Amino acid sequence: MLGALALNTGGLLVDNGWVRVFGGGSVTGGGLPSLAQVNRFPAYFDPVWHPATGLIVGHDVVGGVFALNGGDPAAAGRPGAPGQMTYFAPDTLEWEAMEMGHSGWVSWLLSGQLETFYDGLRWPGWREEAAALALPQGISVYPFLWSKEAHADLAATSRRPVPMREVIGVAADFARQMGPSDPGFLGDV
Repeated sequence: MLGALALNTGGLLVDNGWVRVFGGGSVTGGGLPSLAQVNRFPAYFDPVWHPATGLIVGHDVVGGVFALNGGDPAAAGRPGAPGQMTYFAPDTLEWEAMEMGHSGWVSWLLSGQLETFYDGLRWPGWREEAAALALPQGISVYPFLWSKEAHADLAATSRRPVPMREVIGVAADFARQMGPSDPGFLGDV
């Protein structure tokens, strides 16, 4: 599945664009970045290079990161087994094991189970807000998703479109400062 997405698609937009799955990237400006760009692959083939902590394979618009674990997830501070999917959750600032491989994850994304997974992270009107974003954008939520204010009343938060790099960067910065540990590399978007 991973190879098919990378070779045959620019990527996938799931659930009105809420989840972005990286593939070969878009050939036009303003599209999804490629799997290679997000993970900073070398410009030329290097047989010994590999992503140090795993492979970033998707983002959601509020700063969640989906990664495929590398060979030693514990050394990277990630739960789960090698080759399993993990999710960096913007409402807890922690990695969560997903207990499935990449192919199972793609099938799960398309199975209609995202409503349950994102329970507590979506507000009335989220579909329209996600669908209106340009592909390089995400949604900045304030108070932040990990705050007690957002947990108490997500509908009362302030939201605005910002560059996805900012959404991911803010989550990473807060995780380093306040979270249980440094989340590590979350992708180059």
